[in-house]
Order: sequence, then structure tokens, then C-alpha cells
Amino acid sequence: MSTTPASLLARLRDPAAEDAWARFVHLYTPLLFRWARGTGLQESDAADLVQDVFALLVRKLPHFDYDQSKGFRAWLRTVTLNRWREIRRRAAPPAPADGLDLLPDPDDEPFWEADYRQHLARRLLVVMKAEFAPTTWKACWECTVEGRSAVDVGRELGLSAGAVRAAKFRVLCRLRREMDGLIE
Repeated sequence: MSTTPASLLARLRDPAAEDAWARFVHLYTPLLFRWARGTGLQESDAADLVQDVFALLVRKLPHFDYDQSKGFRAWLRTVTLNRWREIRRRAAPPAPADGLDLLPDPDDEPFWEADYRQHLARRLLVVMKAEFAPTTWKACWECTVEGRSAVDVGRELGLSAGAVRAAKFRVLCRLRREMDGLIE
């Protein structure tokens, strides 16, 4: 699949676009679940919150206009936190320590940014791995993640150092395209 995340967001405007929704759910479920668990929710309650957020997104994303200056992640985080707060308000009267102290401050950008970047890169790598030949993927992984030289990796894989660098370039370019617009 060669769509960029910005085009993925555009395709989500159609609730019937099953492939776009499947990709979106695959990319964002773990992040939403981690954010939900960060509020202090038990696993089953966190899963319920994630399901509620996706149900809300099915209604909201068809009308969502992606503005790169504001960022999708910030909007998604706000939607998730607002849904959590709404559920908490309906569940019980406010208590002095209702779990908000367990959630990182929504304005604490370093926490949210680092968490988001790590999550998104991991999920995109998992999704993208199936889209490359195993040798191409291994060449990129060994050079980029393991820090090995193109010459050593090429020897192991039966490729020239130039072919290893080209494989690395293709995978990293694709990762940058996928992340375009999702990381501000």
C-alpha cells in the first residue's frame, strides 16, 4: 500500500472504507490503549474506552478537516481525554482524587510527543515490514537499528554495499512518507 497518512485520514472520511479503517485501527489501537491505561483504568475499562473512542471517531472523522498546523495527534489526544472525562463524569460524582493526577498533563508536550513518536514509528514499522522483501527489510534493519556497516550486511545477505544502502534508503523514505503529517 502506498498511501500516505494524510491520504489515510482523507480516506477515513468514508465510514465504508474498510481497508483505511483497518489500517487506522491497527496503527492507533495500541497508542489509545496506552493512553487509556495511563489514566489509571484497568485493562478491561481501558479497552472499553478505546472502543468508545473509535466509535466516536467513526462519527467525527468524516467531518474532520486535517490541518497540518494543528496536528492530528493533538486532536486525537484531546478526543481521547475528553471521552475519558465524559465517562468519568457519568460514572460517579467527582471525587477529590479521581485519577486525573495519574494522567500526564495534556500540555506536557515532551511526554506526549515522545510517547506518540515511539508508538507511531513502532506500529508503522510493523505494518511496513510485510510490504518489503525480507532481504530489503533485513538490510535496512541491520544498518539502521543494529548499526552495522553496509559492507558487513551486504556480505551476510549476498548483496553489494550499494544495494544495502539502496534498500535502507527505500525503507526509510517510505517510513518518512508514512509519518508525514502525523508528526508535527
